[in-house]
Amino acid sequence: MNELLHTRTSTNEHGIPGLRVAATRVWHSMLDDDVLGRSAQLAYYFFFALFPGLIAASSVIALVVSSDSNLSNNLLQYLGAVIPPSAFNMVAETLQQTTRASGGSKILLGVLLALWSASAGTSALQDALNAVYDVKEGRSFWKTRLNALLLTLALITLFVIALAVLLGGDAVAKTVSSHLGMGRLIVILSRGLAWPVAFFILAFAFALVYYFAPDVKQREWSWITPGAAIGIVAWIASSLGLRIYLHYFDHYSLTYGSLGAVIVLLTWFYLSGLALLLGAEINDTREAMAAERGDPKAKKKGKKEPAAG
Repeated sequence: MNELLHTRTSTNEHGIPGLRVAATRVWHSMLDDDVLGRSAQLAYYFFFALFPGLIAASSVIALVVSSDSNLSNNLLQYLGAVIPPSAFNMVAETLQQTTRASGGSKILLGVLLALWSASAGTSALQDALNAVYDVKEGRSFWKTRLNALLLTLALITLFVIALAVLLGGDAVAKTVSSHLGMGRLIVILSRGLAWPVAFFILAFAFALVYYFAPDVKQREWSWITPGAAIGIVAWIASSLGLRIYLHYFDHYSLTYGSLGAVIVLLTWFYLSGLALLLGAEINDTREAMAAERGDPKAKKKGKKEPAAG
């Protein structure tokens, strides 16, 4: 009888029924933690951080590549591959306007505004992830803000590296193709190599957020967790789905005028925050189930560290 119960439990934990149980627990946990509402909160903070970041970026672009409009255009091209088209037009126009009006005095102001706004968004992300893990923030105010600031700087650095990889890949491809005469084939191959690198950087960003943002003791560093993998796939799928929807049913501009672009951008930020929190819920549920199975390194639901820790 005990062997039969063990067999059923193993099947329930590791087979398809186990996946169904885990999915059900993730769904109920999302409802209990108000993930949908917290994603809306994150969308506001992401939007709030966007335009100060554009001011800082445009100031740097104007000083570093003031005579190279191609680099600025390539930057916009890669941003356009992620941001929905109608919202991208607003972002691109703002970036071009601030670039033309940028000067040395705006760099410091722009960077400070960007860091403060973005770190405020990271603080909101800390609160949201603490809610996902069902823990209360126990770090001091200054330690929390310093954590948010350092995490923001790390994410900005990863963003810059990702853009450098993509733009550098194009530059190398054009140089090589001009010497070898293979033209478009080299460009396609370079982009085929650059995008996986950018994907790895995105996975690293997810790992940083999940490891350092919440006030919990993570069991170990993981370059990519099941939650991060599903969150990244969900983010890519939702971004593509939004682009397809807007391609066929882009009625926001007709109904709301210029506010339509703001609505689309906020929607995209909402989906991005939702994908990020979904991955965290999956990781938390997975670890809670491991703790229930007796894993001494796993945390129970609502605990900041394992009982053995």
